[in-house]
Amino acid sequence: MADLRLSPDDLRSLIKRILVAHDTSEANAAAVANALTLAEADGQKGHGASRIPSYAAQAKSGKVNGHAEPVAEQFAPAAIRVDARSGFAYPALNLAIEQLVECAARTGIAAAAIANSHHSGVAGHHVEALARRGLVALGFGNGPVAIAPWGGSKGVFGTNPLAFAAPRRSGDPLVIDMSLSKVARGKINVAAQKGEAIPPDWALDKYGNPTTDPHAALEGAMLPMGDAKGAQLVLMVEILAAALTASQFGFEASSFFDGEGAPPHVGQFMIAIDPASFSATGFGQRLDDLLAAIKSQPGTRLPGERRFELRQTAERDGIVIDAALAAQLNELPAS
Repeated sequence: MADLRLSPDDLRSLIKRILVAHDTSEANAAAVANALTLAEADGQKGHGASRIPSYAAQAKSGKVNGHAEPVAEQFAPAAIRVDARSGFAYPALNLAIEQLVECAARTGIAAAAIANSHHSGVAGHHVEALARRGLVALGFGNGPVAIAPWGGSKGVFGTNPLAFAAPRRSGDPLVIDMSLSKVARGKINVAAQKGEAIPPDWALDKYGNPTTDPHAALEGAMLPMGDAKGAQLVLMVEILAAALTASQFGFEASSFFDGEGAPPHVGQFMIAIDPASFSATGFGQRLDDLLAAIKSQPGTRLPGERRFELRQTAERDGIVIDAALAAQLNELPAS
C-alpha cells in the first residue's frame, strides 16, 4: 500500500470511525481524533496517527474505558481535581482547561490535577489552549516506565513531558514543549513500526546497554535529556504529575502501546495564571519586548513557530500517513 494523503478533516473522521468501532463513545472518539490529527498536522507523528492501533486495541480490551465521562471537583477556590475515570486523557484535559479558565478569571491563578488518566499526547497543545484564552500555562505529565534514574539502568520514570505557553498581544502564543527523555518515546515507536534503526544515544536495552534497535529500546530504558540535570527534572515532573495527583508512578503504570493489563492510571497537572493579575496589565508588552530581542538576532526562531507553520501547511496540502501505518489502519474495523 502506498503512502496515504488525507485532509485534516478526513483524518479526524477516520480516527473517530475506528475508535467508535472499538467500543468508544462518539464524544470521546471526537476528542481523541482532534488531538491525534493536530499532532499529525504539527509534525508530532509520535503522538499522532501512529497511536491509532494501540488506542483502538486498548479501548476494545477495556484497558481504556472508551465511554468514560470525566468528572471535575473544585475543592478549594483555586484548586480543581478531574477524575478521568480510566478513560482517554483528552476529554479529561479538555474539562480541566474549561475549569481552569473559569477559576483563574476569579482567583488570578488556578491549578488542576488530572487522575486515573492515560496518554496525554502533545503536552504543548493543552497549554496552548489555555494561552489562546489569555492565560500563562504550565503542564506536567507522567507515563509508563521509560527513563532510568541517573546512574541506573532500569526504568523508573516516564518520559514526563513539560510544557509552557504564554499569550501574545497578536498572533499565535509562545509554546514551549519538551519530553524529558532525549527524544519522545513515540519517536521510537514510529521507528519500530517502520523497521528503522535509532541513534545509539537515545536509549538502553533491558541489559543497560546502548541500542540502535527500537524494539530493544522499548523493552529497555530511555536516556534523559541533559544527563544528570535532566534526570532531576524528570523526578520533579514525576512528583507533580503523579504524586501530587495520587496517580500511578511510571514503574507502576501499564503500557500505552498495547491492550494488555490494567488501565495505566497516570496523572497530569496544570497551572493557569492570569497575567494581568500579576503584571498590572504590563505582561503583553514585556513579553513582546523579550521576544523581539531574541528575534533581532539572525538565525533565531521562537519555540513553537515551526509547528504553527507545519499546521498551516497541513491545512493546505493535507497530512501524509506512511505506507506501513496506512496498511495497519486499513485493516482496522471502522464504523
